Amino acid sequence: MKIGILSSGGDCPGINATIRGVGKTAIMHYGMEVIGIHNGFSGILKKETQQLDERSLSGILNLGGTILGTSREKSFRKLLASEESGQPSIIKQHYEELGLDCVVCIGGNGTQKTANMLSQIGLNIIGVPKTIDNDIWGTEITFGFDTAVNIATEAIDRLHSTASSHRRVMVVEVMGHHAGWLALYAGMAGGADVILLPELGYTMEAVNHTIMDRAHRGKPYSIVVVAEGLSTPEKKRPAAYIGKAIEDGTGIETRETVLGYTQRGGNPSPYDRNLATRLGGHATELIANKQFGKMVCIKDGTVDSIPLEEVAGKLKLVTSDHDLIKQGKRMGISFGK
Repeated sequence: MKIGILSSGGDCPGINATIRGVGKTAIMHYGMEVIGIHNGFSGILKKETQQLDERSLSGILNLGGTILGTSREKSFRKLLASEESGQPSIIKQHYEELGLDCVVCIGGNGTQKTANMLSQIGLNIIGVPKTIDNDIWGTEITFGFDTAVNIATEAIDRLHSTASSHRRVMVVEVMGHHAGWLALYAGMAGGADVILLPELGYTMEAVNHTIMDRAHRGKPYSIVVVAEGLSTPEKKRPAAYIGKAIEDGTGIETRETVLGYTQRGGNPSPYDRNLATRLGGHATELIANKQFGKMVCIKDGTVDSIPLEEVAGKLKLVTSDHDLIKQGKRMGISFGK
């Protein structure tokens, strides 16, 4: 068999580990031929590919980024959905001209949605979930999440000393457009006093009450962790809005830190390297067994798969009954209400 591998969407620690997991399993165990597709889905349209062999897959396990390059898939998905453009037939033609038996699509929610569309027009597709937001439906965890939690937690740890020394409130903004998994896990691990998630909502009265209550109990500094997707008036940047509202409402000096792209850059954690390797290996196993149209996933801690059509267009969001939230509330941590 001859398989293609592509990565799409934002970069994320563990993509190269996944490429290696897919490729080495395919070559060493199944005797397959492996083709790397450059720059996401656009590489299929432009036929930008390279042969991947054991040598080219060596030394990439611990590397951040992606050796294949990546691109956003929104414009590609629009072309794919437009029968009038003729792009679906061109994509299928190029797939056949390349002699591919399957394409492994590594990416987040948008990527899995596009992968499902490719599957619907007749291509053999396997999806591998990737995102630091951990918001892909159908899997308990995605590679990249653990690394991002580690990075964000270390930043929060470092801000504790500055906040304490200057008796300030520190507002830390982490990634998460729709889901607050990163804010929840890093906030809890980093000992935050207030954690604000897009799913749960908040009031500034509740946030400021928590901060003032801490001050009255002899705790003159606080750490507030917010997700970037938090709703704010006039769509203001969450850290800036929350920081100003705290300082105006409490009179306590407040500073903001936006972690930004540092959370998804750099080398993957050991956990993410192993997770990516497991998912990549299972993707190749599905191909060998001709079980196409699926996304590999983690269920009950073990590697499994789920139909792509069940994943496309859905999000896995934090709910108020999550055990970390329940435990946090028992310990006096505020979630904004």
